Amino acid sequence: MASADMTNSRILIVGGSSGMGLALAKQAIAAGAEVIIVGRNEDKLRHARAELQSSALSTVALDITQEAQVADLFGRIEGLDHIVSTAADIEGAYELLPSLDLKAAQRVVESKFYGPLLLAKYGARKLASTSSITFTSGIAAYRPSARGSVVAAVNAALEGLVRALAVELAPIRVNVVSPGWVNTPIWTFVAGDKKDETLDAMAKRLPVGRIGQPEDIAKAIGYLMGNGFTTGTTLHVEGGHRLI
Repeated sequence: MASADMTNSRILIVGGSSGMGLALAKQAIAAGAEVIIVGRNEDKLRHARAELQSSALSTVALDITQEAQVADLFGRIEGLDHIVSTAADIEGAYELLPSLDLKAAQRVVESKFYGPLLLAKYGARKLASTSSITFTSGIAAYRPSARGSVVAAVNAALEGLVRALAVELAPIRVNVVSPGWVNTPIWTFVAGDKKDETLDAMAKRLPVGRIGQPEDIAKAIGYLMGNGFTTGTTLHVEGGHRLI
């Protein structure tokens, strides 16, 4: 996506205080956009402000799984060009069924499905006809692990939601990026102290010969924001993972 495409845009990024969302915030601000980062954790938001150090950045602390908070957010925001969510709460969800805590599974559904649904419900009215909404699913929907039943199911459900929203909210464009294995803090919950070992082993298997970086996904989201002829689409950015 060319830098000029983001110039003077206002982009709301949920989950922008770390990982892929933070990488997108950096790219967008560098390209001339105004960015609003939304997240639950004030410490992470403070870190993002310190790292980005930009007058084009503002942050809002709230929980997108709470409808009243989402409604209030969009009641205070005007003139958005793009809405993006990379948020996911998967802590405790990567477990075999006998050990799976239903509350952990519910948090995945709330953060990766109901949260995006609420963002679309209240955010679409703040967008122009040429605007876009972009969510993130993941490779687990296509290459699930034995411990990944909940995440696989929610990622697949989100992609179905995106197709339906693209029809209902047209001409606003709604898309989803499906990342592969990307080196972000979320891997602490997936692999624990074996994170580096696990990622290195996958890097050797992937056709591209490496694990993804947050910037790879940020560029893909930027493409979807900028391409006015793409909607209802799942963009796979996974280094060829579906081929192995």
